[in-house]
Amino acid sequence: MKQQTQLSPQHKSLSCAIAIKDLSFSYPARPDVLKSINFTIQPGERVGLIGPNGAGKTTLFLSICGILQPTTGEILLFDKPVAVGEFRPEIGLVFQNPDDQLFSPSVRDDVAFGPENMGLSEAEIAARVQEALSITGVQKLIDRVPHNLSGGEKSMVAIAGVLAMRPQLVLYDEPSANLDLRSRRRVINVLQASKETVLISSHDLELIVEVCDRVLLLDEGHIIADGTPREVMSDRQLMEAHGLEKPHSLSH
Repeated sequence: MKQQTQLSPQHKSLSCAIAIKDLSFSYPARPDVLKSINFTIQPGERVGLIGPNGAGKTTLFLSICGILQPTTGEILLFDKPVAVGEFRPEIGLVFQNPDDQLFSPSVRDDVAFGPENMGLSEAEIAARVQEALSITGVQKLIDRVPHNLSGGEKSMVAIAGVLAMRPQLVLYDEPSANLDLRSRRRVINVLQASKETVLISSHDLELIVEVCDRVLLLDEGHIIADGTPREVMSDRQLMEAHGLEKPHSLSH
């Protein structure tokens, strides 16, 4: 099954947000984690990446962000090749565990870190911090110590730290993991309102249904299916063959 999402005319005229060509990756002790991956994502799309544990989702994210060097293939972000270790403020990655992302003595400092590394003025940095905290609804936390926050608060601050750079593309790795219902709903609301191109890796398939207009199913290093959430995730036989369940909301 390989369904291509229909794109609006204005998106067709723009360069791809992500273009991946024949991408493969191997770890020294684990070969062929990714095998000849090919797909494109257009500006403004919200795409879900689903698959069982060990499918290669995090490896794909780290390759797109320039943290891992592909064994073969090419990754273009807005027509520019990814170079390992290069700072690309137009690309943001929100880690699954916010404790891996938050390290400053205050929320203000954490959210300001990215804009500071972009060389912006103090006034612009302050404006971006306020903007990002407003988008994520956690302005009241600005003077708090990050490690004293709840899990949901940490997640929103981690998202704010990425949004403060005003990226064109944001990768979210399991954004609802370990969140209570209220925090999960807040994350979904932020994702639904996002103006950026978004790629979301998640086992929370109901979140993917609510947020994404397209889904990629990755398993054993291959893209198995590419289509709308309803096209891909309503196929019970397909989902179960790759260690997943059909979302309850698509059973009606």
